[in-house]
Amino acid sequence: MKTINIENLDVVFGEQTAAATELLDQGKTRQEIIDATGLVVGVDNVSLDVNQGEICVLMGLSGSGKSSLLRAINGLNPITRGSLVVQDKEQSIDLATCNETTLRELRTNKVSMVFQKFALMPWLSVLDNVAFGLEMQGLAKKERRARAREKLEMVGLAEWEDKLPHELSGGMQQRVGLARAFAMDSDILLMDEPFSALDPLIRSQLQDELLSLQKRLNKTIVFVSHDLDEALKIGSRIAIMESGKLIQYGKPEEIVLKPKTQYVQDFVSHTNPLNVLKGRSLMNSCDELKQESGRWQICQQADVWIEKNDNKWNVSSSPKLKLIEWNEQTKFEELTSDSLVVASPDIEMRDAIEIRYHTGNPIVLIENGELVGTLSDHDFYHALLGKYQQEQAA
Repeated sequence: MKTINIENLDVVFGEQTAAATELLDQGKTRQEIIDATGLVVGVDNVSLDVNQGEICVLMGLSGSGKSSLLRAINGLNPITRGSLVVQDKEQSIDLATCNETTLRELRTNKVSMVFQKFALMPWLSVLDNVAFGLEMQGLAKKERRARAREKLEMVGLAEWEDKLPHELSGGMQQRVGLARAFAMDSDILLMDEPFSALDPLIRSQLQDELLSLQKRLNKTIVFVSHDLDEALKIGSRIAIMESGKLIQYGKPEEIVLKPKTQYVQDFVSHTNPLNVLKGRSLMNSCDELKQESGRWQICQQADVWIEKNDNKWNVSSSPKLKLIEWNEQTKFEELTSDSLVVASPDIEMRDAIEIRYHTGNPIVLIENGELVGTLSDHDFYHALLGKYQQEQAA
């Protein structure tokens, strides 16, 4: 279900924007419009949607329009043209046309924002900072503090509730900001580069915590970032922007494997492919494997074959090897050179490489009970060297 639907959205900063939109329709660039009118185009004819429970990452260089688009979603930036519809239960609210009362209710109950600079009030305790939005909603002190304590527990700061913000580290202050947003129990979270000011290690930890919290809370999140590795790690879909325009919008793997423009290609050229690629992207298809008499050779060097009998896969060539099904409960330490791991083609490449390290054997990819391919060292080298991009282009 679409929680946010944006169609042909323009955001122009300044008065008398008709002159700028007319030039936009003529195909003029942002700089040409600034030179002619003095007006700045923040968002230029953007259309995208965000589904319920997704993390949509808006990214691009400084001035690309990502923050301008984010702030249009809660009405902080006025919409010049187009529509931006937020689904609130059975009601569809178009921020381009809604009145001030509706917008105020949307900000109070539907949409929360997490800022880059924490935006904590220095005179309030950690607990009261988290409870502040609830106070604005009119909740009684006992109820809002109880909810605030619950969210502080969730982000691991329960023992710090009586401290003032300056007594916390930067990472801890950002956790307070997250707790405050979650305390509002809004369906939509807007996050404007919330981790960019933090040290890399703290940033990575907070990214992990956000993903963990998202699994529990299933919010709709729009997250602004200039870091592609961050976007690939947390994003369900990524929107890459340039000069106010949306250049490409898709799943992380699609962005890396099929960049639509040189601008996107430049973005992905230096990223770590292990953060996004799955086994399906790099596997040797079963059509490429040697087959005879209902058997497939999955390792030519060791002459290992597998076959399917009574809907069950077995190793037919080496009684020493045992098929082990990979899942979240499987531990790498349990794998040995006698293990032949069976996994989904959607296995993450980091996990696949770790399995290969412990077993020394190829990984067998099974989907819906059928062999679809294998992963070997050759495929891992392709991932690490970026050869997958060349093959996709070919």
